[in-house]
Amino acid sequence: MTRFSMFPQSPVPSLNKKAIAYEWKNGGPVITWVIIAICVAVWLVEVLTRLLVPQVFSALVSAGMVMPATMVLRPWTWLTSMFLHAPSMLHILFNMLALYSVGPILERMMGHWRFLALYLISGFGGSVGLLVWARLTGDWFTAAYGASGALFGLFAALLVVYRRIGVDIRSMLIWMGINFLLPLVVGNIAWQAHVGGFVVGGALTWLLVSGVPALRRRSFTQRMWIYSTAVVVLLLIVVVVCTPYLWM
Repeated sequence: MTRFSMFPQSPVPSLNKKAIAYEWKNGGPVITWVIIAICVAVWLVEVLTRLLVPQVFSALVSAGMVMPATMVLRPWTWLTSMFLHAPSMLHILFNMLALYSVGPILERMMGHWRFLALYLISGFGGSVGLLVWARLTGDWFTAAYGASGALFGLFAALLVVYRRIGVDIRSMLIWMGINFLLPLVVGNIAWQAHVGGFVVGGALTWLLVSGVPALRRRSFTQRMWIYSTAVVVLLLIVVVVCTPYLWM
């Protein structure tokens, strides 16, 4: 039985057009490395501005983080919040190691653009998870940023796929359990985004590998379009239902 490997062999591609084109053509984790590069670059900007121009740092984080109270008024924040991280080394390091552990596997399985769609939709699901929790509790001003919502969607996707093909996922379950329990040990972690991303990423992947019987003969790309559109529409409905000022 194949076992889940926490850190697959995914060397950093050479930074030239020929090498990148080769990796792209042969299913290399190009999108994964692009996401990591963007997150690290943004984090470096955060660190530098915090040290040199604190006002710019505050403005950058405030404009980019997602908050249930303003998510509809500032819809770009569900996306920008996925690329912001706390200035501390641990936040960016932990998230990028997690992305490195699962991203290359899923990108090879799904293809570049389908993997990116799963990542972004899972991140959106994380933001919606915050909004649902705010609707249930009245806590509308808990802001969040980081790639965790999207990453938990990837964890769920890999769990669904590996369960289906019979891979030994015990080490993966331990890794996921640690991530779910982390908010109990470390404060100021938006666990609601973790749950939202996990549910959405898992649901979308389940639809892709199982889903509606009538659609199983469609190509993977067609199913991705159909199911991802349906999931996004459902998330938008949840946003509308959970945002009180839209009903005033």
